[in-house]
Amino acid sequence: MNFTTAEEAVKLIQSNHRVFIHSAAATPKELVNAMAKRSGELNNVRIYSMHTEWDAPYANKEHASAFEINAFFVGSNIRKAVNEGRASYVPMFLSEIPKAFRSGLVPLDVALISVSPPDNNGYCTLGVSCDISRAAVEKASIIIAEINPNMPRAIGDGVLHISNFTATVEVDYPIFAQKLKEPSPTELAIGENVASLVEDGATLQMGIGGIPNAVLRCLTNHKDLGIHTEMFSDGVIDLVEKGVINNRLKKIHPGAIVSSFVIGSKRLYDFVDNNLLVRMLDIEYVNDPVTISKNPKVTAINSAIEVDIFGQVCADSIGTRQYSGVGGQVDFMRGAALSKGGKPIIAIPSVTNKGISRIVSLLKPGASVVTTRAHVHYVVTEYGIAYLHGKNLRARGEELIKIAHPDHQEHLEREAFSIFKPI
Repeated sequence: MNFTTAEEAVKLIQSNHRVFIHSAAATPKELVNAMAKRSGELNNVRIYSMHTEWDAPYANKEHASAFEINAFFVGSNIRKAVNEGRASYVPMFLSEIPKAFRSGLVPLDVALISVSPPDNNGYCTLGVSCDISRAAVEKASIIIAEINPNMPRAIGDGVLHISNFTATVEVDYPIFAQKLKEPSPTELAIGENVASLVEDGATLQMGIGGIPNAVLRCLTNHKDLGIHTEMFSDGVIDLVEKGVINNRLKKIHPGAIVSSFVIGSKRLYDFVDNNLLVRMLDIEYVNDPVTISKNPKVTAINSAIEVDIFGQVCADSIGTRQYSGVGGQVDFMRGAALSKGGKPIIAIPSVTNKGISRIVSLLKPGASVVTTRAHVHYVVTEYGIAYLHGKNLRARGEELIKIAHPDHQEHLEREAFSIFKPI
């Protein structure tokens, strides 16, 4: 193990190497920037990542000949590069990405990671992002680590001994933080509708953003809730402190919050740090539908870009334009459906910021179906709850039109009649 600078450490990266970048708020900013600056010396370096934060300078036009970018999730920092053809999206369930690394389907040479400082025995952790990163570290032959005192020490699968690192760079900058906005009135209305579906004793999965935050705000009168989720943010903390979330009735890791990565504020990172109640685990395990289904009343709350009147969910593209990724939505929608008393939920505003209906007669040409109509049970907007499971296509359309924005219901009814009218 070698202590050095970021500029020196990334010289270990050679042309034709396959390089993994640590995920989300754990993105090693200094190593990424130093790697991009070496583009003139490199060719055909294949980059693999889930969602990353900070800038992604390697995706800039001037570096196109050096780096081939393969993203399992498309965030704002590479969205333009993907849609301009300088980067590529790899559709894959989050639960299956570690398997792809471990099996050699996606071989890796280098892992760029960010870790918490070593303890007295030399053990660091992957901090706020265990996710697919644990498997990447297992398979990469060269591990370059930023050691950052601002990285929380997380309990779980991300424990690594410092002797495993090929090179180590000492850094000191705040890891990426995201402050959630106050929920809008629409989001709060959706939150109330979703909260009405959440039973006492339920195990929750949710992401981050306005709707998950609004749902959590509406759960203060619930009891004995648990968390088993691929990620969470600040909204969980208040419910833990109030005793609403106690994980008492979970069957898998009772008493503990199970997650795979977190993104939020410093308050969230302080909450995770050395907290024995939080387990950051490998996403191959966390997102396995069989694992998920073992908990009681799993209530999976996910969002979408648009839902058609058959119940098909497009959650990662706007037509042919890639916006995000498959992520763990299907993992948890299926896991919740298999759970005793479980509820798979798609929660969306009825319209976009421009007033365009998110409930549509047909998905946009080229739009990808992330969650099939057979997976969908509940769709929720600010106008109500549509229960689709077990209903025929015509009945599904009727249920969804009822929760569409009133300005669009008549148009949707005409289009539904055209689609479903007797031949």
